[in-house]
Amino acid sequence: MATCKIKKGDTVRVIAGKNKGKEGKVSSVDPKNHRVVVEGVNMVTKHTKPSAGHPDGGLVQEEAALDISNVMLLAGGKVTRVGFKIEDGKKVRVAKATGKTID
Repeated sequence: MATCKIKKGDTVRVIAGKNKGKEGKVSSVDPKNHRVVVEGVNMVTKHTKPSAGHPDGGLVQEEAALDISNVMLLAGGKVTRVGFKIEDGKKVRVAKATGKTID
């Protein structure tokens, strides 16, 4: 299985779908299913039953997962593809647009 190029905490821009152009921070990544959840993007309405957390129940807005292929990493204000390079014996991510290391 290939290494995931998007990680939790990255800032990404949506490049396809109804949320195209929106930006946000990645809150979770599911590499097995190739899905990411981005804060404030792809909001859906869920119907909830009354519980301790929501005593009234009702409608709750939350983020739904996007396919990982529909987001691109933002590095230095521009979207970029991600590559890998070995530096000091460690594998690091590299922004293809600028050539700088991401982490």
